[in-house]
Amino acid sequence: MNDSTYFGATVGRVANRIGGAEFTLNGKHYKLVANEGNNTLHGGSRGFSDVVWKVKRYQREGPSPIVTFTYHSFDGEEGFPGDLLATVSYILTGKNQLVIIMKAKALNKPTPVNLANHAYWNLGGQNSGNILNEVIQIFGSKITIVDSKLIPTGKFASIKGTAYDFLKPQIIGSRINQLAKTKGYDINYVLDGEKGKKIKLAAKVHDKKSGRSLELYTNAPGLQFYTGNYIKDVKGKSGYVYKAHAGLCLESQAFPDSVNHPNFPSTIVTKEKPYKHYMLFKFSTKSH
Repeated sequence: MNDSTYFGATVGRVANRIGGAEFTLNGKHYKLVANEGNNTLHGGSRGFSDVVWKVKRYQREGPSPIVTFTYHSFDGEEGFPGDLLATVSYILTGKNQLVIIMKAKALNKPTPVNLANHAYWNLGGQNSGNILNEVIQIFGSKITIVDSKLIPTGKFASIKGTAYDFLKPQIIGSRINQLAKTKGYDINYVLDGEKGKKIKLAAKVHDKKSGRSLELYTNAPGLQFYTGNYIKDVKGKSGYVYKAHAGLCLESQAFPDSVNHPNFPSTIVTKEKPYKHYMLFKFSTKSH
């Protein structure tokens, strides 16, 4: 309950940031709980990562073990309109694959929804130090430009020739010093994807030392790449203490602050238009 890093959490009702902790929908103004300065981060001070979810389904045996959690978010929770029924399923499929499916239904009022998985990955192992030597490839040729508070301006920028360019595999720490203001990466990529295909390859990560690799596929339009810049002395497994850059986040999601930018893909969920967010994590190993 006192967690400040969102380790492994499902974040919502709206992941990432909402500028000014407010938005207008269908002519009505909504004021949210501000929990990061004047802005709302990851659903407010008591977002979906701080509530108790119910287990709807649990199947341990068989080729595809699954657990499904469900949460009923009430009308007005953290300032958001309408009742929302959210479900998150974790499924182990095939060889070394994890599928995460997030769904949400608006029960009575239209409402913004943007759920994200906030797992931190370190392919070297949880006690192997930081992720700065891992190699990443991100399949997004633009980012959403943000202000000093990490709120999007509504404009996009090409990543070509910048420290954000991971179209070709790059060592994460190779240009991180150019991002002194944010102490590392914390930015939303506009994923490219293939035309006509809903599921797109978002990112690849490889750790040369362990040989482990990860691939993320998703139907979301964006990917927030975060390098754990503000992790500070967090006690983890076996008493190991995590510090800055101990893990990286690949949060496939809608663009931040979409509800205040009509030119961004809509995050408004209605009875007729439910929410579905699909993620596939593929794991493999390569010899040195």
